[in-house]
Amino acid sequence: MPPEPRPGRGWLLRLVIAFAFAQGAVSMARPAVSYRALSLGADERAIGVIAGVYALLPLFAAVPLGRRTDHGRCAPLLPVGVVLIGGGCALSGTAGSLPALAAWSGLMGLGHLCFVIGAQSLVARQSAPAEQDRNFGHFTIGASLGQLVGPIAAGCLISERDGAMARTSALALLVSAAVAAVSFTSLWRIEHRRTAGPPRKSAEKVPVGSILRTKGVPAGIFVSLAVLCATDILTAYLPVVGEHRGIAPATVGLLLSLRAAATIACRLVMTPMLRAVGRTALLSTTCLLGGLLCAAIALPAPVWGLAVMLAVLGFCLGVGQPLSMTTVVQAAPEAARSTALALRLTGNRLGQVAAPASAGLIAGVAGTAAPFVMLGALLVGAAGLGLRGGGGAGAAGADPAPGPAPEAPAPRTERPRAERDPA
Repeated sequence: MPPEPRPGRGWLLRLVIAFAFAQGAVSMARPAVSYRALSLGADERAIGVIAGVYALLPLFAAVPLGRRTDHGRCAPLLPVGVVLIGGGCALSGTAGSLPALAAWSGLMGLGHLCFVIGAQSLVARQSAPAEQDRNFGHFTIGASLGQLVGPIAAGCLISERDGAMARTSALALLVSAAVAAVSFTSLWRIEHRRTAGPPRKSAEKVPVGSILRTKGVPAGIFVSLAVLCATDILTAYLPVVGEHRGIAPATVGLLLSLRAAATIACRLVMTPMLRAVGRTALLSTTCLLGGLLCAAIALPAPVWGLAVMLAVLGFCLGVGQPLSMTTVVQAAPEAARSTALALRLTGNRLGQVAAPASAGLIAGVAGTAAPFVMLGALLVGAAGLGLRGGGGAGAAGADPAPGPAPEAPAPRTERPRAERDPA
């Protein structure tokens, strides 16, 4: 019996604001880390390794944190995440060697993971099933706002003139730590009492393998991985491309922010797009177009051409994250939804470890634009998997109550077997 734990949406607005500042700090710090690494003598391979370390600690922490959230409250993870993000940013600003920079970048990544698991679980738990696409879309607007402002701020603070890159990149990292701290102002009373209690004990008994075998979950995880890798490598490697093509850091920051602005625009119109074409078609089409645009960044285009490509790419990438969240949440068993979301984040972080390292190797051998071709292939693969397995899997529902049966009505005695097939 659903208790009515959703008296309003003020909690969602506060969560979006907090996420905007936390993500803004990370989005400001990521290019600043790349520029600081360059000032410390890093090459393309070293940039790829540092970007991969950002995801390494979260790779091992995601599932335990998801299990913990399935059994208790979501909100405590949010301030913990903010503290780790702020600490990682500040310590990266004082790092004097590449290994230290990589380690503090990893701490920042762990903080981001804590915040995101807590926040996504909160949205899943406090949203009615019919509201999840909309609420996850609005929630991810917070990320896009942070990704819009963060790179601009980093570009304004970082300067290459007169050997100032080391000093100005350190300043950008310290400012990003202060930006993260602002998130605390929106975290009050964000979790409702009626949704905060631990769910059924059966959550403990849902094995990871069973969650991963549920139809819709693997497709949701892979689409999310591909979209996040595209966003991540774009953020880490566009400064390197800018250096090689003579594009100033301020212009690179504006280009990254243009992509984020297009992502926000996409999420504002996502509900009508879903009504028009459906989840599967929308997810697959945007992944396919995004893959082609990613590969096109490897071409020697003028700055205005890059701006057009990044704007359309940002719009396409805006679809993947919220819809993959809904797909995973609705496909997974109800008692293990936070664990399923954590598995999705584990996939993301696995991609964030492997993709930048691969990108670094490819860039070292084939040039700085080559990683974007790799991203294009990844997104095209996600489009195919979305068509086969999953954009609409979530709409079929999770095990307990799938909603309307896809087949013609069957006799009551055969219904349970028919409902198990899609799952």
